[in-house]
Amino acid sequence: MKIGILQCDDVLDQLQPRHGNYPQMIRQLLTAVDSSLEFAVYRALDNQLPDDPYACDAYITTGSRHGVNDGHGWCNRLADFVALLYREKRKLVGICFGHQLIAKALGGEVVQSDKGWGIGVSFNQVHKTKPWMEPSSQALDLVVSHQDQISRLPAEAEILAGSPFCPFYMVQYQEHFLSIQGHPEFSRPYSADLMATRLERFPPNRYREALASLGAEVDDHLLARWILAFMKA
Repeated sequence: MKIGILQCDDVLDQLQPRHGNYPQMIRQLLTAVDSSLEFAVYRALDNQLPDDPYACDAYITTGSRHGVNDGHGWCNRLADFVALLYREKRKLVGICFGHQLIAKALGGEVVQSDKGWGIGVSFNQVHKTKPWMEPSSQALDLVVSHQDQISRLPAEAEILAGSPFCPFYMVQYQEHFLSIQGHPEFSRPYSADLMATRLERFPPNRYREALASLGAEVDDHLLARWILAFMKA
């Protein structure tokens, strides 16, 4: 299977020597489940997108420091491509920024959350279990890094997991789109290093809580299995 990575940002230069860049993180996450996977990287943030939605068997987005409401031209073009993938019933998995972009591209709404920053590890309840969610789990705990959240879902959306902090955490759209607010590709050390570059943005108590939460186990490998099963279904 060939997966197209739609890259929406770069890891900060000072963090790349230790953690790599976002496409590398996604490759590492998914090849741990299936070493036969092939990848193509499209730098969506530089207006590079596939000429043909059938160029890859499935697509996945990276996160981004940018917001879907920032008005960037490349983001609008990516939203148009997302809408095309949906019409063509191509498989797409949206992570964080991509999770929000899918909702907006399909008619939903994204706003800056009045609950503040989601950082550290988020703890979520699985509400619905699909056949591709094997092995099944009642929880989905992942590293997060976001300030915006989906506030209104498109009509086609089905909520699979959420929490009081983020009700629309994992969402499925028909049989070909899946999106997750969390970051299965982020390691906990990367989360700690990323937060350290943004200290001025967080209330001190939120930062301390986030650092403490990084001691919890996360479901990154479980979600990687789910993602590939969804893509292949």
